[in-house]
Amino acid sequence: MNNQDEIKQTYKRFQLEENDYGNIELEYINMCDFFKDSLIEPFIGHTHSYYQIIWFKKGSGVHYVDFNEYPIVDNTLFFISPGQIHFFERNTNFEGVLIHFNECFLADEQSSENIFLKYNMFNAFDTVPYYTVSDEVAMNLQYISDQLKDEMHNEHAFAYHDYLKYLIKIFLINIQRNAQRGTGTPLCINNSANRIFVRFRQLLEHNYRECHTVKEYAQFMNISTKTLTNSIVESSRSTPLKLINERIILEAKRYLLYSSLKVKEISYLLGFEDPSYFVKFFKRNTGSLPIEFRN
Repeated sequence: MNNQDEIKQTYKRFQLEENDYGNIELEYINMCDFFKDSLIEPFIGHTHSYYQIIWFKKGSGVHYVDFNEYPIVDNTLFFISPGQIHFFERNTNFEGVLIHFNECFLADEQSSENIFLKYNMFNAFDTVPYYTVSDEVAMNLQYISDQLKDEMHNEHAFAYHDYLKYLIKIFLINIQRNAQRGTGTPLCINNSANRIFVRFRQLLEHNYRECHTVKEYAQFMNISTKTLTNSIVESSRSTPLKLINERIILEAKRYLLYSSLKVKEISYLLGFEDPSYFVKFFKRNTGSLPIEFRN
């Protein structure tokens, strides 16, 4: 069963337009134009096949991401990953930009720095999906984003693809270095426990459907369950088992609210051979039965 096809039946999944310049796909959109031209789509639950940076330079309101609502204040940047469900409050009085790019911009998952950018800024379901920046940092980000916008018109120039990738990466590095996440202690790549935690996030995102135990992830990482647990607790004040369960529950909620799949089908998609066990698992972690949550 193609689970993405099943989900697409009940909510819109946006994709980047194909171009004639290889596998690189990038969009830079003025926020005022985006809300003016998009009619109702931004205000109902939807998802993307690409990564999205939403920079609210000015404005106030609420942005809804995966069943949570987050405040919008000046110089707030949201980082939305493929598959995340989000929508905006019906308020178009915003100034800012949206930057969309596909997987190839963050494809190198062997580099510690790239893993940090991809699984700390994006794909970090266990924390808030936004950062705030000072006016000084915003000025620097504006300079980089202006270069990005200009370079997009130079598609026949030398090293066009590489230059765009470098600009996106420099933009993200500036956020990682200088921005303040909404909550929690910032993670540091020089901290071994933080590196293990982000690596765990990476493995969890790739394997949560099949692997449900701490032991399996510790084996993937070639470390003991104790080392993994201690690193997760130090970095997030949570435990690896709790994060595994939370990631499964998040995906289950997405299916329940935004697809027509039956509970039995959802349980199989999430790696549960016995649907009755999935029902008990969901009830234990949320306080309600799957069908109650859907209703």
